Amino acid sequence: MSKYNDLVNIIESLRKEAPLSYKRYYPKDTDINGYRKVLSRTYIHLYLKVKFGLVDFESREQYITDDPGDAGIDAYYIDKENKKLYFLQSKFRHTNDNFENKEIELEELLAMDITRVLDGEKSDEKGNSYNSKILKFEQELADISDIPRYKPVVVVLANVKDSMKAKIKKVTGGYSAEIYNNQRVYDELVFPLVSGTYYNTKEIKITLNVDKESAGHRIQYYPKTEYGDCTVNLLYVPTLEIAKILSKFKNSILRFNPRSYLELTRGSVNEKIASSIRNIKTNEFALFNNGITMLSDETIYSDKVGKKNKAEVVVTNPQIINGGQTAYTLSLIYESCKADADLNIFSGKEVLLKIISFNAEETKRSTSEKLKLIEEISVATNQQSPVYEADRRANDRIQVQLQELIFKDFGLYYERKKGEFGDGLAKKYISRNQLIDREIFLRICLSVNGEPSRGRSASAFKLFDKKNFDSIIADESNYRRYVYAYLAYCKITDFSSISSNVFNLARYSIACVVSHYYDENLSLDKFEESIMQNLKKTIDEWPKFEKYVRTIDVNRNYYFKEVYDKATGEKTIETNWAAYYKGRTLNDDLKNYFNL
Repeated sequence: MSKYNDLVNIIESLRKEAPLSYKRYYPKDTDINGYRKVLSRTYIHLYLKVKFGLVDFESREQYITDDPGDAGIDAYYIDKENKKLYFLQSKFRHTNDNFENKEIELEELLAMDITRVLDGEKSDEKGNSYNSKILKFEQELADISDIPRYKPVVVVLANVKDSMKAKIKKVTGGYSAEIYNNQRVYDELVFPLVSGTYYNTKEIKITLNVDKESAGHRIQYYPKTEYGDCTVNLLYVPTLEIAKILSKFKNSILRFNPRSYLELTRGSVNEKIASSIRNIKTNEFALFNNGITMLSDETIYSDKVGKKNKAEVVVTNPQIINGGQTAYTLSLIYESCKADADLNIFSGKEVLLKIISFNAEETKRSTSEKLKLIEEISVATNQQSPVYEADRRANDRIQVQLQELIFKDFGLYYERKKGEFGDGLAKKYISRNQLIDREIFLRICLSVNGEPSRGRSASAFKLFDKKNFDSIIADESNYRRYVYAYLAYCKITDFSSISSNVFNLARYSIACVVSHYYDENLSLDKFEESIMQNLKKTIDEWPKFEKYVRTIDVNRNYYFKEVYDKATGEKTIETNWAAYYKGRTLNDDLKNYFNL
């Protein structure tokens, strides 16, 4: 349950993105210091990728200045959209304890020559020349025509003493600072990258074909709704444009969609989408596909863009709320083809895009209203694959809070959306056993609440029905006990002595009992030890419990009937454990026997 291990896995994966020509990123196995230096450098890559959407290794490397003559600046970035100049100072720690506890020294921040760089100086106060990347940065600054509008921001990728935080602006030369201590790194860099939500864009630009062979011209409509006036744009856009958008923005553009990425599996809708792009040269895709629905705050269209037979659409705060499978599958095809620079399979193929725009200033929609609208549109428009009840609950407030709390405390990934962490799994940032399955978790919650029979027997549809769901998890206050029971459930198979019958039928009942040994004051570092102790105690007691329930009259009538062999007169007990462990007497039997 170490978030630090996930961080190291991510850094190692980013390191391997370096082309082999970047030899510093591939030190010899015996060069421990060299390896540590390259991990520290790649740590900066993580920040640049997540915060600025720099997907390619070389696009990030150009901003890293961490070499002799770096003016005390490890990296920079010019954010032209928000008019900010970022100066990075980073300290990566090579053990879990140091990363979470060791703080940056004051002298390291004082060494940043930010003012001298902004003044265009070519060397430090001692006359030592700045390196080529710092000089390149200064030239880029000189080329910005409205540089007075830009605000310098110091980013400290390190733990900072509480006593220093109040003085940080003075230490950094009067510039505002953003401090990324260990927890902020986990919350704002690690988790977003694993979940594919790491780069939020304020607007996207889509280029359309408007020649006579294309359907690029739009239809515009202005319906009135209970959510306010809106504008609907209908247009056919090149599939390649959608593929590029999803490849860059990933789940961040599906934030309000009830689902995230779905795996491209044999026989799935995704595979059929892919086939119509890969295997058909003409534009049947436009006929076969139901299209994509996008929500935005504003949509601006122009066919006067200085390009023949082209138009452009600018979409503000875009969110795909339907057709996510189509968009994601196109991105998969794009990513598999771009390495070979062979994107011809997209040529001439377009997809219907419906953009629904609400005036953000007029409507001032609350998040709950926005989510209600999204669900209604999703229900009405989703034709290609059904949106299940579990998907509809994915964006509920309690689900979002559970995900945040579970990650913060345990470093585990609660999968409130199907396929949400597919990107992190595919890139091996995390392993599958770090995911918490939403359906199993909800069954565990029922068991902890004293209803293991229902936990085992209820259908997924009933579990996630809005009324039932809200009654099972009313709030997040009990989340640690739920996780405690969930981990116990997962560890039942660690006991070689346990029979497959008990595992398959009694696992929710066992988790129910173990959860009642949970102590509210239990420290997080003692969780696993406590779970294993209480799980062993419960499993050791289980044969006695099963013997006990067979003696109860009502159970004998329903689940453990006496059967006589007429020929021999021999009496046997016909057991039906499958029915018992989802039957009406189980819950009370557990309470009575274990004093729950």
